Amino acid sequence: MQGILRGVLAPVLTPMNADLSPAVDKWIAFCKQLLADGCTGLAPFGTTSEANSLGLDERMAMLDALVAAGVPTAQLMPGVGTCAIPDTVKLAAQAARLGCGGVLMLPPFYYKGVSDEGVFRTVAEVIERVGDARLKVYVYHIPPIAVVGFSLAVIERLLKAYPGTVVGMKDSSGDWAHQQSVLEAFPAFDVFTGSERFLLANLRLGGVGTISAMANVIPDKIRFLYENYLAENADAVQERLDRYRAATRDYAAIPALKEIMATRTGDAAWRNLRPPLVNLSAAAAQEMLAKYAAA
Repeated sequence: MQGILRGVLAPVLTPMNADLSPAVDKWIAFCKQLLADGCTGLAPFGTTSEANSLGLDERMAMLDALVAAGVPTAQLMPGVGTCAIPDTVKLAAQAARLGCGGVLMLPPFYYKGVSDEGVFRTVAEVIERVGDARLKVYVYHIPPIAVVGFSLAVIERLLKAYPGTVVGMKDSSGDWAHQQSVLEAFPAFDVFTGSERFLLANLRLGGVGTISAMANVIPDKIRFLYENYLAENADAVQERLDRYRAATRDYAAIPALKEIMATRTGDAAWRNLRPPLVNLSAAAAQEMLAKYAAA
């Protein structure tokens, strides 16, 4: 195990004001609540955070504010993925300077048909430009959205070129066979599953936890499985967790989770989304909430 981060991390939802600016105070309070409710760490500016709808200055100001508010930097893995290498460098350098436990780095996701060489060079260029030994990189494998991913060959090359810097991965492929191949090929590599559906299997093969969208709403339940994965009833606990994921899987994830938060808190502002995202229809929201309650 190379990094210090492990357990249950939430890719934190970003509450928005009416003018669609980030509601920073509410966001910081939510981050602290997630840690109190069971998250062992936070992955702000992930996919679920609407990260690529946020500007560079917004992300940097929010991270500074979160750290100033007393959230331990060792528990943070901010997403630093952008389309432009200089922007990713700025975000990664800030995270390293602040002492964050790691950064979550997307592959070059705009261009398609990117070769393994192109993926390697992108990550390498960021690491070289940051030039900070404190930087810990977790690569973000999410081909359903990015199309581009991290092959075993690229991971192996990165580990050889940057030992102690490239320390782990978030696998959001939804492909257990791929995740299993990474776990088996690189036993010292810190693999987080991108869905709590695979948490038990991940831990049994030496994985270190999950960075799950559902950790925004059920962190305590996911944490329970993480801490009790060796128990005799672990499979049953996993099955119960799967019901929550099943309740929301047929709906756009971010609008669905924000709908749950709005209903839970009575704060309608949780439904605010930046375009191009749009809210669930009233009928879909009601249907989803009924399934979630039944879970």
